[in-house]
Amino acid sequence: MSRIASVLLPLPLPEAFDYEEPDGMALAVGDQVAAPLGPNLMRGVVAALRDGAGGNRPLKAVQAKLDDPPLPERTLEFVQWAARYAVDAPGQPLAIALRGARAPRAKPVRVIEPSGLAPARATTARQQVLEAAAAASVSAAELARIAGVSAGVVKGLLDEGVLKARVIEPDVAFAAPDPARSPPFLNPSQAAAAESLGEMIAAGGFQVALLDGVTGSGKTEVYLETAAAALGAHPDAQVLILLPEIALTQAVIERVTRRFGAAPGEWHSDVAPPARRRVWEGVLSGRCRIVVGARSALFLPFRNLKLVVVDEEHDGSFKQEEGFIYHARDLAVARGKIETAAVVLASATPSLETLRNAETGRYRWLKLSARHGLARLPDIDIVDLREAPPESGRWLSPPLVRAMGETLGKHEQVLLFLNRRGYAPLVLCRACGERMTAPDTDSWLVEHRYSGRLVCHLTGFSMPKPAACPHCGAKESLASIGPGVERVEEEVRALFPDARVAVFSSDTVFDAREGKRLIEAMAAGEIDVMVATQSAAKGHNFPKLTLVGVVDADLGLRGGDLRAAERTYQLLAQATGRAGRRERPGRALLQTYAPDHPVMQALKAQDRDAFVAAEMSEREFAGLPPFGRLAAVVASDVDAARLEAFVREMAEAAPNTPGVEVYGPADAPLALVRGRRRKRFLVRADRNVDLSAYMAAWRARVRPKGACRVAIDIDPYSFL
Repeated sequence: MSRIASVLLPLPLPEAFDYEEPDGMALAVGDQVAAPLGPNLMRGVVAALRDGAGGNRPLKAVQAKLDDPPLPERTLEFVQWAARYAVDAPGQPLAIALRGARAPRAKPVRVIEPSGLAPARATTARQQVLEAAAAASVSAAELARIAGVSAGVVKGLLDEGVLKARVIEPDVAFAAPDPARSPPFLNPSQAAAAESLGEMIAAGGFQVALLDGVTGSGKTEVYLETAAAALGAHPDAQVLILLPEIALTQAVIERVTRRFGAAPGEWHSDVAPPARRRVWEGVLSGRCRIVVGARSALFLPFRNLKLVVVDEEHDGSFKQEEGFIYHARDLAVARGKIETAAVVLASATPSLETLRNAETGRYRWLKLSARHGLARLPDIDIVDLREAPPESGRWLSPPLVRAMGETLGKHEQVLLFLNRRGYAPLVLCRACGERMTAPDTDSWLVEHRYSGRLVCHLTGFSMPKPAACPHCGAKESLASIGPGVERVEEEVRALFPDARVAVFSSDTVFDAREGKRLIEAMAAGEIDVMVATQSAAKGHNFPKLTLVGVVDADLGLRGGDLRAAERTYQLLAQATGRAGRRERPGRALLQTYAPDHPVMQALKAQDRDAFVAAEMSEREFAGLPPFGRLAAVVASDVDAARLEAFVREMAEAAPNTPGVEVYGPADAPLALVRGRRRKRFLVRADRNVDLSAYMAAWRARVRPKGACRVAIDIDPYSFL
């Protein structure tokens, strides 16, 4: 009797679709199949099988069982759990999990080798080609380059039969890591933490630990020793290291390679599709035992995952804000539980949620309170911009300029931190006051002098900077308001014309390779002043960097974000922590108009505990995370009247549940994006409430009409 296969498709569909299993196909849960959907065939994954007896409706049959290996059972379980937690369609996380399976394989390579025949006519050029071909099998073009001859010399030898071509499949193997290779020297604090984590690995099962160490304390060495313990304890164990920024991956990959003698798999958006396919297949087969990647690496099909490391666990970049909305730190803990693997959360400034779990004993709490070796934490001073303002048209205060001059005079390096891309964050008309915004969007256009364009960082829209105001027509009236990193760079070049200056932001660092080049140049002392956004404010070690200047320390405190103080403290602590990481003492200057703000005072005193205690007290009083839960709902539509009617209907349909408060609907701070009007609700719940279940029940009570869309964000980090 035929069976029914429930097949998950990588589409935003509410559930798996049922198909008939053809005779003799012998499907199993996790198998990848080709299933018809309308006129198309779709790759899907078998989520369940059941007896087909008693069915009262005809079903389409599964078209084929694909040659690709089945998705591991626990990977499929994680995908389905993530969808329930995020109150989203299971096809959304499945699409992430199958991203590597759908990428193309690397094309076969045509290499040139000696055939064993002697050339009819011997020349110096031909001899060089034969020697190069005997040393390495490479392409014809590469062989000509190595031999230092023209392509015609190689072609002549091929035509003569002295050289032969061979087509080979690209190497897909991953070298096996050696846990015993190159163990580092650990100071007593590091050794104690590594020993505790090693005991956690030896005990097996699911456990979570917080590795809480000040900047420069050597957390990476500790978690790499934990990875060595996991790899050594299980011959087929796999390790995942998650990083918040692509710019950090190259440095960590190099450290992993040095430690284990084998390069890890690399997984992030800059990885080419064939390389992505290679890593995906290597993880699924178990050949790739270490992966270093961004948040989506969580969805790789691990065969035997034993350790997940989330480096800089506090970082907001771990939150995916579009498409399938999730926080990689929270899902890493969930995946560890499903896989019965250990999870290590590492940070110098842990999130309040993680600190609360450590305080209550849910997580092990391991502390590294001092910097490695002779290095010590930098001295932090506050520059009150009310008393020491910059000169007119400038953004660097006199105390910061003097400190930069002293530092450069000692042939040391400066990092100027400003978490704002471009030249100026706002362009307005001096004649009519018009603020330049993106079409059909409330977001301001940011001026970029390098490209001569105005760019919307929300939608990606860009346009050349006009010569006249589009609103009133006044010529040369558009003024640049406020500083971005490009404007600060311009000022530094004017103040210190002999200094070597570079900008590190996503506008100047287009991929991981360029990021690596810039970081290596800074580490080698080839840059005197680096002007950077948060991309360079974490994880990097620059030996000659002794001064960090924060251009606008108040930037993150503006707006109504409940995590504003926490995130500002974390970001500035990370940025200032780049100074003095070797023997040279470091210092940091914070330019602020609010020197008495608790964040500034905590940074100056380097008293994280006092700041955390005060912030925790406020959150507990308000019932906010980590003492409560939050969810956000954003409804959007091109029709404002239809949207208003829908959100009123949605408000009336909200379940009346003890311990849950619903606020809204209200206009979102960005009320117009890409031509769509936006309304939002904010939901606060007590910790004992299953917030995902509440949101799923609420969503089931309403059905959006027309072009109306609803997005649910469990534990939101953005309030725009």
